[in-house]
Amino acid sequence: VILLAGRLVQGFAVGGEFGSATAYLAEQDPARRGFYASWQFASQGLTALLATASGAIVTASLAPEVIDAWGWRIPFAFGLIIGPIGYFIRRNLEETAEFTAGKPHSNPFRSLVQKDSARLFVAVGLIVFGTVAIYTIVFMPTFAARQLGLSMPKSFVAASLTGILQLILVPVFGALSDRIGRLPFPVASAAVTLCGIYPAFNWLAGDPTIGKLIAIQVALGILTACYMGPIPALMSELFQVTRRTTALSVSYALAVAIFGGFAPFVHAWLIDVTETKTAPSYYVIFAAAISLIALFMVPRVQRR
Repeated sequence: VILLAGRLVQGFAVGGEFGSATAYLAEQDPARRGFYASWQFASQGLTALLATASGAIVTASLAPEVIDAWGWRIPFAFGLIIGPIGYFIRRNLEETAEFTAGKPHSNPFRSLVQKDSARLFVAVGLIVFGTVAIYTIVFMPTFAARQLGLSMPKSFVAASLTGILQLILVPVFGALSDRIGRLPFPVASAAVTLCGIYPAFNWLAGDPTIGKLIAIQVALGILTACYMGPIPALMSELFQVTRRTTALSVSYALAVAIFGGFAPFVHAWLIDVTETKTAPSYYVIFAAAISLIALFMVPRVQRR
């Protein structure tokens, strides 16, 4: 119960901070909005790297019965460091010039629902593929160990590589979106994943090896970075500055709560129902399709 309560508080905190952090980064330099805003998701690559690395260390150092008894608590202890660091950063940040020049609404949520409901739904759709892909990468070590019989520590090491890729490549694609545009990279990434994720899982399930697992995780990591790099700036540009933070927070929280957070459970349920090891790819295909629809809707809602 305590763990569940803690995870709920953590989820509310992260969801609430996403909007303000993304808006703050996006407003640093409008000419390089893609690059600056992309660091929101690039930093998540670092957290994924730390999470999978801690999982690899714990599973390699402790016996399974020790992990079940108390070892699983060790990674959570490091999360306590976030609190004081976040408080220090919050206390020392100044508002951006773009925000201070705007006229804030007394009730930005009401204004958002009344004037930007279509854009809000599109923003939710934009997040769906990215959050499902990230949660799928996190799910892969457990899937590889329990369903494919591969080594759990080695599976965590493979997942760590995707964190490194996200940290490095997301800002690259964010910067490229400042030159090429916000839509080309996300559309290409979601389309390639839509067509390729099932054959990839079928290839892995047919003859499971660590090498194949690493190849799939690296490929999915690159595609996710390609998608997520331009997305924060694209979402920021959907909304006026006075409603931007609220819009980003609400859209991100809804997408993660409905689609991303349940991804591991959906994967496990699909495996159980279909009795096939390729089942996790079905949910990724579904998520990619939703985000592709949202991407094609962006020009339409921007013209309104």
